[in-house]
Amino acid sequence: MTTTVPSPSSHAPIATEPVRSAASASRIALQALMLRDFVVLRKHFLEFVARTVVQPFLLCFVFLYVFPKIGQAVGGGGGSGAGSARASSAFATVLVPGVVGISIMFQGVQSVALQMAQEFGYTREIEDRVQAPCPIWLVASAKVLSGAMQGIISAIIVLPIASVVHAGGVEAHINLHWWIILTLVPISCVAMAALGLVLGTSFEPRNIGLMFGFVVLPITFLGGTYYQWTRLGPVKIGAWHWLQTIVLVNPLIYVNEGMRAAFTNAQHMHLYVIFPVLLGFCTLFLSIGLRNFRRRVLA
Repeated sequence: MTTTVPSPSSHAPIATEPVRSAASASRIALQALMLRDFVVLRKHFLEFVARTVVQPFLLCFVFLYVFPKIGQAVGGGGGSGAGSARASSAFATVLVPGVVGISIMFQGVQSVALQMAQEFGYTREIEDRVQAPCPIWLVASAKVLSGAMQGIISAIIVLPIASVVHAGGVEAHINLHWWIILTLVPISCVAMAALGLVLGTSFEPRNIGLMFGFVVLPITFLGGTYYQWTRLGPVKIGAWHWLQTIVLVNPLIYVNEGMRAAFTNAQHMHLYVIFPVLLGFCTLFLSIGLRNFRRRVLA
């Protein structure tokens, strides 16, 4: 006699896991990478605030509080009394948006360039990142987006502080233009974070000092933090306004001029120049940074 073993029914349901598309997996990985950065930021938020506030506070304290107290001329003005106060207030109106712009720039360098140099250096933390189920370029893009968000937070923190650290009789004439703020500030933050990606993937950890000495400092002092681009006209050789021309290659000049357009009524570069040039810098820095990032990862 033979025994027949019944076969499973062909109609029984088979448990299967849903298959994620490549786009869905990349989106989830991007969210996880950014969430990880924000968890780290939350744990070190006081350090983030300290490094964000110290330089703008010192700039405003020295130029807008100490100088007027000791009678030191600022903003090209001198004398005493009402004339000195007006000159100091005019300089404060120029400087406050400038320190917001420089804070965004330094945030891009510190949160992206320095972190990238460290992760490509002795920690090799980048090796864990690139194993995420997403393209290599998306890992770098997550760093740029995270750095841009930190730049926005730094602008929110710095503007009120820079607006109130003044001596008596000195006032920064702040006038918020919200449509410019909501469009130009995010673009500026992305551009500076993308610049941080370029610097972080171009310099070895042992050459960070060179990066600050030969790149960051010239960008800072020739970026229009302490002056308006429109006021550089008298610096010329013959009929050539050489300094006003040379600084046009500096992305920070457009960020600072944009901050003046967003936060004050001070004279500034035309917005139809600022917007497309900043978008162009975003594209340029992202293309170079992503290429360098991929090269460093696969090296």
